[in-house]
Amino acid sequence: MLSKVGGKNIVAFNVGIYITAAIIFTSSASFANPAVSIARIFTESFAGINPSTVIFFIGSQAIGMFGAYLLYNYLFKTK
Repeated sequence: MLSKVGGKNIVAFNVGIYITAAIIFTSSASFANPAVSIARIFTESFAGINPSTVIFFIGSQAIGMFGAYLLYNYLFKTK
């Protein structure tokens, strides 16, 4: 199944491993969507977010969005 080390199969495998690790080891479950962060307040699973810390998740997502915007404009600025 993973016969090609540099092929598409290994990429799909690595993405799956990353998402699995994110779900197990972080409470955000690697979501970058503020709506999902708010929804995680109401879950009773191990990947739930404590309501008192959701503002930090959303704030970090906003900072990341702004940083990505600045980086994109810097790299792909039309002259």
